[in-house]
Amino acid sequence: MLTITTERLLIREYKESDFEELKMLLSDSETIRFWPQPFDDDQVHSWLERSIRNYRDLGYGRWAVFLKANRKFVGDCGFMRYKIIDRFENDLGYIIHHPYWHQGYGYEAAKACLEYGFGPLKFDSVCANMAHDHLASQKVAEKLGMKREAQFMNPRNRNLLTYVYRISRNEASGKEGN
Repeated sequence: MLTITTERLLIREYKESDFEELKMLLSDSETIRFWPQPFDDDQVHSWLERSIRNYRDLGYGRWAVFLKANRKFVGDCGFMRYKIIDRFENDLGYIIHHPYWHQGYGYEAAKACLEYGFGPLKFDSVCANMAHDHLASQKVAEKLGMKREAQFMNPRNRNLLTYVYRISRNEASGKEGN
């Protein structure tokens, strides 16, 4: 089972037994306010099952994020492969439960996943997409060295204006001090 560690976080593959913690995250209306709606049990099960299936089929997916100090579940981070605008992408996503916002966990988790994507996974580029008004997510992407390259009306998210940020392997390897 893959585990990525950072200074403060443990990032690991989901297990079926993570359902309740993932449900707490994905069904929380404040945490998920930039999504179409909080997730119901079936949607949480689908998220969990898709992540576990992707580990087998793709070698990566979305992962559970825990605090190292006390093993408290604080979020979700990792990659999904799906079509954005007109091509399939390695899309980096990060969701931190709202009681843990403004502590740098989203950036720390996303940075570790991005390094894993360009390292062992050998991605050539990674994108992140977020609602146009999700300023915290945009700041994380920018701090990672990503540049906004496109926008579109997102049919997966109420046709909201959505920004696409991207960074290439070459740009990431040349970025100092991130």
